[in-house]
Amino acid sequence: MPTTSDITIRRARREDVGPIVAMLADDPLGGPRERIEDPLPQCYVAAFEQLSRDPNIQLVVAENGEGAVVGCLQLCILPGLSSQGASRGLIEDVRVASHCRSRGIGEQIVQWAVAEARGRGCKVVELLTHHTRVDAQRFYERLEFARSHVGMTIRF
Repeated sequence: MPTTSDITIRRARREDVGPIVAMLADDPLGGPRERIEDPLPQCYVAAFEQLSRDPNIQLVVAENGEGAVVGCLQLCILPGLSSQGASRGLIEDVRVASHCRSRGIGEQIVQWAVAEARGRGCKVVELLTHHTRVDAQRFYERLEFARSHVGMTIRF
């Protein structure tokens, strides 16, 4: 079983889009939102290209020793006026491949994002997790995230 020492965190590349989408789809909430097709719908490639051009967004993957993508997350740096002009880091779309969970990979990529946000001058790091993801909530609390806000959503 690989350990976190076998994991490399790097910026996502275009060829990583398929494995990332597969991880996004591999749960009850994500499954209905994603389209797993071969070839992958162009909308995913277009979104990746847009993300990769934005200097305030980093889409990263966790790659195992064999070169397989086994985790991902997106870190957004959001400048703001609040808190005396502080920027905040927003962590989104944290996923670990189902066959690689409980090995420390999620912890490693989230800690990478926290350190990256701090290094980029953020004064706070936030993330959202669906209220039904009780295991994820325990995981984030173990990593010192505190419950603080009530999330609201409008879907189009």
